[in-house]
Amino acid sequence: MHYADDFAQQLKAMEAGVSPEEQEAIAALPSGSALLIVRRGPNVGARFLLDADSTIAGRHPDADIFLDDVTVSRRHAEFTRVGTSFQVKDLGSLNGTYFDGVRIESALLSDGAEVQVGKFRLTFYASRLDLAALSR
Repeated sequence: MHYADDFAQQLKAMEAGVSPEEQEAIAALPSGSALLIVRRGPNVGARFLLDADSTIAGRHPDADIFLDDVTVSRRHAEFTRVGTSFQVKDLGSLNGTYFDGVRIESALLSDGAEVQVGKFRLTFYASRLDLAALSR
């Protein structure tokens, strides 16, 4: 059997534990943006839009992505937009930043990748428009 691309993506999302509401949010992302969804740790299900050139995640109340837990440094990690892609960079945090289970200083994010900041495990979802443009 052969499925349409949209249906195949929905099946893949369901296998990855993405709810229908999350699928809609991911599908609605404009070009040049991405979404982080908390999968494990405090605030499971919280969503954070990446739509700026620089987004700081940390425990400081003024952080763009406020992660309220002692395992998170005040300025823990930075998500940077590079064209239509995103990278994550550790900002010298005590507990480190992890990309797919490996401690990193910086990494280019891929769709479905897991970023760990303290106890928070966030899944990265790129704009479907940008993914489609890459596959052409």
